[in-house]
Amino acid sequence: DQLFGRKSEKTRPDNDPNQPSLFDELEETCKEELDSEEVTTVVHSHTRTRGHRKPLPDSLPRRDVIHDLSDEEKQCACGHVMEKIGEEVSEKLHYIPATVEVERHIRCKYACKHCEGTESEGIHPTVKIAAPEPALIPKSFATAGLLAWILTAKFDDAMPFYRQEKQFSRIGVELSRTTMCRWAQQVYAQLVPLLEIMKTYLRAGPLIGLDETTVQVHGEQGREDTSTSYMWVARGGPPEKTILWFQYDPGRSGRVAESIIGDYQGNVQTDGYAGYNFLDSREGIRHAACWAHVRRKFDEAARAAKKAVSAKMALNIIGKLYRIEDEIRDMDAAARQNARQEKSRPVAEEFFMWLEKKTLEVNPESLMGKAVSYAFKQKTRLLQFLNDGHILLDNNLVENAIRPFVVGRKNWLFSGSPEGAEASAGLYSLVETAKAADLDPYWCLRYIFEKLPTASESKLVNLLPCNISRDTLFEHFIKE
Repeated sequence: DQLFGRKSEKTRPDNDPNQPSLFDELEETCKEELDSEEVTTVVHSHTRTRGHRKPLPDSLPRRDVIHDLSDEEKQCACGHVMEKIGEEVSEKLHYIPATVEVERHIRCKYACKHCEGTESEGIHPTVKIAAPEPALIPKSFATAGLLAWILTAKFDDAMPFYRQEKQFSRIGVELSRTTMCRWAQQVYAQLVPLLEIMKTYLRAGPLIGLDETTVQVHGEQGREDTSTSYMWVARGGPPEKTILWFQYDPGRSGRVAESIIGDYQGNVQTDGYAGYNFLDSREGIRHAACWAHVRRKFDEAARAAKKAVSAKMALNIIGKLYRIEDEIRDMDAAARQNARQEKSRPVAEEFFMWLEKKTLEVNPESLMGKAVSYAFKQKTRLLQFLNDGHILLDNNLVENAIRPFVVGRKNWLFSGSPEGAEASAGLYSLVETAKAADLDPYWCLRYIFEKLPTASESKLVNLLPCNISRDTLFEHFIKE
């Protein structure tokens, strides 16, 4: 920080040729300091204080374990019996393995004993039986709670079905991975109408972020099982109602991105992959790039050389843009745009003036040369964040949404079929959108699974995770 920390923040006015460039001054300073003798940093010893243990949550149930003296121990040496004067209470956390129970759904039947109903049977039946409870998967023995638990374990905790099979066996329940896989696809089939509404919500906000990652899918028509397919991820939705959308596709062409954004008009933020180039000429679209990707290129260059002055200077200036973002993070979009025009624009424009100079100085095949080329080619897109306060400085929130999928992929390695990959995309969409709404995925899924079988088409929108509040979940399940 001392070596490449903040120096002068003044920028050169366009009409003052005598004012030196901020970047020239910084680069010269960096060279001088790097050429000087090595500086030794001394870390002084310190005394570590032991932290206090946090109290156990009040929401957990309590079970008292009484430790008392025996009658003999209560006898005082003077001959009298001691009286209780108080207690010392300590709390310990205990774990009870998961248990399952069988719900017996008993449908009461009634008959009229005064007639046989032979003539009016079918019109006025003399035997009546209570209707069965609507279920997400008809004729299945799985409750909404069991389905929510299995799918949360798979799509949030990254636990493959074969591991869950072992866990269920450990508590005496034989539940095969094949059955759980079939349930996941059946649940997805019931969720399709809800997911279509979610996709509409995705396109209803001021910004859509796009990214993609690899996935291996077996059984794709005309392709080897070792072929690379892709899971696309989009983040959008109205303000305060974030939608995370996952979409499986065997290919990585721009047509997939086109199918995701549809007729959307607004801001779209991506990395520099060529499959997104069509966005630059799409009417009604402002295509923004990701500054985090630019920073990573310069970071690679800085790590590869001992005296990577230019690379480290670029990191310093990009860091300044991020510090400005931290200062204006809580502003509304309009105020944020104004602040960027005042504070960020001079830094960004000077940065690209320096980049233009560097394109003539660095080896284009070096890491530094590739970093400069990447950033310079992305110039128009990288500057878009100055024109709209809704655009973010980077696409990291989309990458963060991909991370649970990547963790899960390390465990289950591949999808067994295209249908399974499609179902996984839909269920990841639901789970990650629930997490974006600060909801516990299990309780959110269970609520949706209980309500969906009886929800009318007009009420489906209320089952989107972004439209469900924590109070709604609490009120619903506290009744149980």
